[in-house]
Amino acid sequence: MKLTVIGCGYLGATHAAAMAELGHEVLGMDTDPDKVAALNAGRAPFFERGLDELLTKHTASGKLRFTTSSAEAAAFADLHFIGVGTPQKPGEMAYDLTHLFAATRQLAPHLTRPAVIVGKCTVPVGTAPQVIGILREFAPAGDQVEVCWNPEFLRESHAVEDTLHPDRIVLGFTGENTRAETMIRHAYGKIIKSGTPVIVTDLATAELVKSAANAFLATKISFINAMAEVCETSGADIQPLAEALGHDPRIGRRGMRPGLGFGGGCLPKDIRGFMARAGELGADQALNFLREVDSINTHRHERMLDLTREQLNGVIKSKRITVWGAAFKPDTDDIRDSPALAVAQALHQAGASVTVSDPKALDNARKIHPQLDYAEDPIKAAEGAELLLHLTEWPEFTRIDPADLATRVAVPRVIDGRGTLNRARWQAAGWTHRALGRP
Repeated sequence: MKLTVIGCGYLGATHAAAMAELGHEVLGMDTDPDKVAALNAGRAPFFERGLDELLTKHTASGKLRFTTSSAEAAAFADLHFIGVGTPQKPGEMAYDLTHLFAATRQLAPHLTRPAVIVGKCTVPVGTAPQVIGILREFAPAGDQVEVCWNPEFLRESHAVEDTLHPDRIVLGFTGENTRAETMIRHAYGKIIKSGTPVIVTDLATAELVKSAANAFLATKISFINAMAEVCETSGADIQPLAEALGHDPRIGRRGMRPGLGFGGGCLPKDIRGFMARAGELGADQALNFLREVDSINTHRHERMLDLTREQLNGVIKSKRITVWGAAFKPDTDDIRDSPALAVAQALHQAGASVTVSDPKALDNARKIHPQLDYAEDPIKAAEGAELLLHLTEWPEFTRIDPADLATRVAVPRVIDGRGTLNRARWQAAGWTHRALGRP
């Protein structure tokens, strides 16, 4: 079938390419002409594993193309996915829905026949009725334009896989939307046929699912990181503790790895946006615990600074420190709310000479933190360093020979902020090794 994707950033571009991979004819629409040109050339303006291959494949086959024209998008298809960004408002915790409402207003005047609008982006509960209101006001087709909310559950660095092989599909409707549900089930036909469960619900519940899921995940991560701090003060070891907890089927292992904390464009923003919306609804007490979740996560950065001072005998100023990692997680170039860069920036402000290395995120990091030093090669980045901080768990870093690296640094000291370096191997190579939550 034919369908469009409105908004071709991280979510939209991935969804458009994946829908083409499922066999549909897809037109992506974005207001940024440079982004559209890059996507039509088979290149995403960001790094996501496997995405460029899909873009190249399907722009070449003709199944996928991109435009800046809302009128062209409306004429092309009657099924429109909206995947624009919903960032955090500057200086506030609430979501900024400017892009969502603008995209809806831009498309609405061109909807002259029955159509289905599918919201993909993460929004505060109660947003869909506002989208419906815009469509009723500006769309010539009026109430023949139906709205569904279909939240995404993408993990950055696994977005293509998660779109093509999701663990569930959630569809929220206003009521009896037979035509809308039929069209969306057809679009996801191959995925549904493979056995993926479909949960059909009302709009408000569909909007809440993503916020609730991210709040639960953030809570789980902050819980194990809080336990890491208890381990440090008691002499216990967080790694076997996490393993023991993970064997309980009510708890599970996923998301139970201690470390520097979460970042990126979803979890920090979404828990804050969830709290803000709960406050507007008068249910702020119900989500007060998320303030502590957020606080624990931020405190992990401070704990890394404490360990750094400890390893440098209390003196950070003028010390040469190498930071491995700029992206908030491996296999992405996303530096939004990056714990690694938060620590690097704090060390720079404390007077240290900080060199950052990352396989994919250096260009983005330079734009936001030009005051830091950068090196493409992690080994060269560590030359002459008095302390090495491992803050993003790229596999490239774990493959580096610590014995060879020990001959290049000024002092063989490492703090593993992600718990993925082999402690015994590094200690055998002469390194002083510290890790969050470990004695």
